[in-house]
Parts: sequence; C-alpha cells; structure tokens
Amino acid sequence: MSAADATPPTATTTATATATEQNEVTLPGAWGLGLRRGALELKQFFRQRDQVVFTFAFPVVFLTLFASIFSDDVEGAGITASQLYVASMLASGIMSTSFQSLGISIAIERDEKLLRRLRGTPMPASAYFLGKVWLVLVTCLLEAAVLLLIGNTVFDVALPADVTGWLTFGWIFLLGITGCALLGIAISSLPKSGRSASSVVVLPFLVLQFISGVYIPVNELPGWLIGIGALFPLKWMCQGFRSVFLPDSAAVIEQTGAWELGRTALVLGAWCLGGLILCLLTFRWHNRR
Repeated sequence: MSAADATPPTATTTATATATEQNEVTLPGAWGLGLRRGALELKQFFRQRDQVVFTFAFPVVFLTLFASIFSDDVEGAGITASQLYVASMLASGIMSTSFQSLGISIAIERDEKLLRRLRGTPMPASAYFLGKVWLVLVTCLLEAAVLLLIGNTVFDVALPADVTGWLTFGWIFLLGITGCALLGIAISSLPKSGRSASSVVVLPFLVLQFISGVYIPVNELPGWLIGIGALFPLKWMCQGFRSVFLPDSAAVIEQTGAWELGRTALVLGAWCLGGLILCLLTFRWHNRR
C-alpha cells in the first residue's frame, strides 16, 4: 500500500461529512413543519384584528341576542331557552371557525396563487394541512372557552361535574372540528374564485344552522327538515353538547327523546372519513381558471 493510500482524510472532508450528518439529523419532518406552519397561521390570524374580532364576536353576539330574547322555560325539559342556545351556539361557533373559515380562506389563498407557490417548495403537502388543523384547534378551544364562560356566568349553564362529562365533550369536540375542517377544505375547491367563496360557503352553513337546532329547537322543526339536518354533523354536535351541558330531563326535546351519543359518534366519525375522502378527490392547488 502506498503512502498516499495511508493518508487519513483531510480536515475539510471530515467537516463536510459531519455537517451533512448534522443536517440529516436536524432536518424537520412533516410533523415538525406542520407545527411551524401552524405557528405561522396563528400569527397571521391574530395580526388581522378585524378577523379575530369577527371570529370570536359572531357566536357571542348571536348567543347573547337569542338567549336574551328567548329566555322562557322550556316546557317539560327543566331548562330555559337561554341554556338551550348556549349548547347549540357552541356547536355553531365551532363549525363557523372550522368549516366556514377554512372554506373561504383556502379559496382566497388558491386564487392569490399562494397554494401554487407553496406546492413548488420542498414543504410536504401534509405540513400545510397540519398548519390549518392547528389553527382551527387553537381558535376553536379559545372560542369554546369564551362561550362556556358566558353561558356559565350569565345564563346559569352548569359545567360537567365529573370526568365523564368532560371526556364526552372532548370526543364530540375533536370529532366535530375534524369533520368540519375536512369539509371546509373540500368545499374550498368549489368556488371559481376567491371573491365568490363567501357566497358559496356561507349559504349552506346558514341553512344548516336553521335545520340543525341552532336557532330553532329541533322539537319545533318539521320531521322532513330534521331528517335532512341529521345527515350533516352540525345537528349531532348540537345534540352532543346538549347532552353534556344540560340535565337529562332536557332530552325530551330531542326527536327520539334521548341523547343518542352512540349515533352521534358514528355520524361524526363517518363525516371525518367522508371529509378526508372528499379532500383527496377534490382538493386542487391551482385555480380552475
């Protein structure tokens, strides 16, 4: 063996190899990038003060209006109409923050070619959607906290006294925001432009609120409207939250006279799966034009 073959690697070669190994170790994956993307989404959201005020004020204002106007006792249920609206507006607020906000904002980002630019970067597509999920999760938690605080202090809505009640709230909350967020991502591909996104997304959400027991108690709705509302997640989120924050005597206002938590979990879980399939089939990174 020659002297050249016996020469050890140079310092430059060693440093390059070490740097390469360090880069490979510290390179963030999709989960880490999703967390960073979520932090960026939250920062951008809270910088837009008008959007923050509208997002949190909308359900609070409607809750205050309806709960103050309709405050009589609900016959045979052992509750007031105000308490009924607290649980229903909680579900409506979550769907507004997830389904409506995502559907409109993603359509605008697509129209402004932001999605196309993001698609051209090394960032995995999953990181973008994880960022949106973090945005929805944090804002929905804050919104739920505000509504429950008002409901408890102003309208005497009792918070769960045991772990079981909070666990029920937890799985309804998580399944609800997951299904609604996926539906929001899916419907964002429907508008032809960012300008038309509000009209396309707000109309079905507004109709769902009226036929899902948000503004009008389900026991006062025609059966055929209740059947249509039962096909979508909002009705089951309302019913699930009523089971958590209202006494068992209030179950008489439901169509079947029971809370039906098993069916609630089944429908919300089905919408999570169905929403994911719709996203995979319909989502586009570029505008149809």
